[in-house]
Amino acid sequence: MVDRGKDHAHIRLVIVNGTVYMEKFDRPVFQTRDVFTVWGILQLLRLYPGQLPDVDLMIECGDKPKFLKEDYDKQNVVPPVFHYCGDDSSYDIVFPDWSYWGWPELKIKPWEVIKKDLEEANNVTKWENREPYAYWKGNAKLGRRPELVKCNLSEEHDWNARIYAIDWQKERRAEGFKNSDLTDQCTHKYKIYVEGNAWSVSEKYILACDSVTLIINTHFYDFFTRSLVPTVHYWPINENQECRSIKFAVDWGNHHPEKAKEIGEQGSRFVQTEVQMKYVYDYMFHLFSEYSKLLRYKPTVPANATEVCSESLVCSGVGMKKRLKLQSLVKSPSVTGPCNMPNPYEPAALQEFLERKGNLTRQVELWESSYNTGVSKFETDV
Repeated sequence: MVDRGKDHAHIRLVIVNGTVYMEKFDRPVFQTRDVFTVWGILQLLRLYPGQLPDVDLMIECGDKPKFLKEDYDKQNVVPPVFHYCGDDSSYDIVFPDWSYWGWPELKIKPWEVIKKDLEEANNVTKWENREPYAYWKGNAKLGRRPELVKCNLSEEHDWNARIYAIDWQKERRAEGFKNSDLTDQCTHKYKIYVEGNAWSVSEKYILACDSVTLIINTHFYDFFTRSLVPTVHYWPINENQECRSIKFAVDWGNHHPEKAKEIGEQGSRFVQTEVQMKYVYDYMFHLFSEYSKLLRYKPTVPANATEVCSESLVCSGVGMKKRLKLQSLVKSPSVTGPCNMPNPYEPAALQEFLERKGNLTRQVELWESSYNTGVSKFETDV
């Protein structure tokens, strides 16, 4: 069954007796996603040496989920393929994306390094002293982002949004990404998260800024985002009228500064404490462990695979790619084992959690509707 995923995967990765073997398929990978994904798995083995089971897995390095539920039934078995995101309509196995170990093409540091930098940046400009607008900066050509650009300040409207579209190629050639430093972007009280072709790696950086994260209705999720709760960790934005929704969110937050600040801090605290690299590795460890139990054969080294190790990947890298690998290198094994896997949600508890999230989002939509029709002027509170 694993072999059937070859038609969609970019790489096959096999762990046998603690050694990693990789087979690359003849399918182009965007930038160095595959290299840094494999690098992350190698660091997992350095953190927990001798504790990982033998596994045989396929990894897809694109944006959108590949295995749609509508294409499979009981007679058509779904190939198990690991991918960076999923949605309610797909079967892809969700796995941490490459950027946790760095993104050399955009000069973004490994997550453990950049989140400390962002924490320090939060102390430079306190929330009370930030610009009272919603900020977004990025590639505006992807997915639903062209709609967001329409919310920018114009002669006709001020939707309380400040949108900055970037051409990454021009940015790289002209400024070397000097104008795109993430630590220089914690200057507004509100920051917008909008998906690209699918999920975006930017969400964790946006949440870490202490700003109120305005999340435009998402269709995709990565391995941690389903734990986020509206009006607790972020403010939900209605994608069907996002300009009006952004304006309301900013007006509401400026009218309720203490509560808005609290939401921003709670979102930031979530990614600082719950998405630290130790837990990213623990998620990977448990995912591999549970996955290995489903294999009905003992993994062996594929004929076309080559052995990879941290040393070989470091030595083969140059410039920024090498620096990021050295920054994210696990220096020594963990003195403690992986965290204990929590019990899965009981169906009733999961349903209650999902209903709570839905009810909180609907409550915001009701407030917004009342405000836009002149019925209410912020008499309600979270």
